[in-house]
Amino acid sequence: MNLPQTFKDKMQTLLQDEYDAFIRSYEEEKNQGLRINTLKISIDEFLQINPFTTEKIPWVKEGYFYPNNERPGKHPYHEAGLYYIQEPSAMAVGELVDPKPGEYILDLCAAPGGKTTHLASKMNGEGLLVSNEIHPQRAKILSQNVERMGIKNAIVTNETPERLATRFPSFFDRILVDAPCSGEGMFRKDEEARLHWSPDNVTLCANRQDDILEYAQSMLKPGGRLVYSTCTFSPEENEGTISRFLEKYPQFEIEQVEVYEGFSQGRADWVENTASNIEQTIRIWPHLVKGEGHYIAVLKKKDGDEAPRIKYPKQKLDPKMMKAYQDFAGETLNIMPFGYFLAFNDQLYGLPEEVPTLEKLKVLRPGLHLGTFKKNRFEPSHALALALRKDEAKSVSNLSADSDEIISYLKGEVLQASGPKGWHLITVDGYSIGWGKLAGNMMKNHYPKGLRWMGN
Repeated sequence: MNLPQTFKDKMQTLLQDEYDAFIRSYEEEKNQGLRINTLKISIDEFLQINPFTTEKIPWVKEGYFYPNNERPGKHPYHEAGLYYIQEPSAMAVGELVDPKPGEYILDLCAAPGGKTTHLASKMNGEGLLVSNEIHPQRAKILSQNVERMGIKNAIVTNETPERLATRFPSFFDRILVDAPCSGEGMFRKDEEARLHWSPDNVTLCANRQDDILEYAQSMLKPGGRLVYSTCTFSPEENEGTISRFLEKYPQFEIEQVEVYEGFSQGRADWVENTASNIEQTIRIWPHLVKGEGHYIAVLKKKDGDEAPRIKYPKQKLDPKMMKAYQDFAGETLNIMPFGYFLAFNDQLYGLPEEVPTLEKLKVLRPGLHLGTFKKNRFEPSHALALALRKDEAKSVSNLSADSDEIISYLKGEVLQASGPKGWHLITVDGYSIGWGKLAGNMMKNHYPKGLRWMGN
């Protein structure tokens, strides 16, 4: 692999006796991982239907390695949101954020969504998850992944950290800052990261990280947990960033957390003016574990003022719109999802009770998208289908993962079917994947056009 010479010289200085083993790791294949989405399926249930060759990832109970010659991203279970394909080392971050059901959580730099969907699975639909991404196109991908995983209690925003900080002072129980970085830890899997690397970019990233952490700390309530992570080896962006932050904000301290076998400690000797206990931060090296490079620091806010939480003023909705939704729910569902609704033009969303005001924020997804009003009728969204369990719908049409019918469905084709007319929840081996609408013996396909499989 063609690595920048300046990078190799730097790593040889830092690693010394470990350098040869580190460089040899670049001759090995990258490790692939998937994380089971426990919002939709338990670990045991997945392992009973698991079509892949998997090996347990030691540091995350839902995580499994899979071999490079298998393609779980091209399987119907992926479209049903039964798992998320995620780099194995990155899974350690969600474990260390460790959100609890009912808490208020912020993922500040959340795209494409691997860590956000991990946090959501731990919250089990309770509490509030704000997933933010500053870049519009990446925010759309984030929103799509939140939808695919059937997450009900997430808000997806496309904002700057500065604007969020003015809206949410001392608001969150836990905040994840998976900071933009020079990407050295991804060199084995990402050629773009190698091509764009330079010492100047390392410095630029470190300065940006200082700014992001400054806004993040103001949104954390006293006693809360702030987790900082990068996918780079650079001490300037890791121990250096944390040391600068702790010098400026002494109300924070490094928390000691479990270090899994093969993980390393932060290095006090790699930066000047090192914070005390920097050894309690975590480094993940590709020559020591089956994963790419990562750095994680877990910080606790010891004191400060907690701001009062102001909930969203409930919106008065058009009675005709609500009647159309209630008629749909009565005919189609065994549940009435959400008692708190928000309408954006003709779109209806179900919101967590904890949601704050979203006025004047760029919001891509203000909760679970329930559907669209069309001429006094309600058409359910794909997001609602993915958030439902099979027993929550009155009519269910189940397709086998290894059948021709599921492939036809994912291509958007009409299916032959029987049963009561109207909306059917389409499932793959019992897990929701989309909607169909039955008339006669023809199931009209409502799988979204932008997601349909192409080709043979």
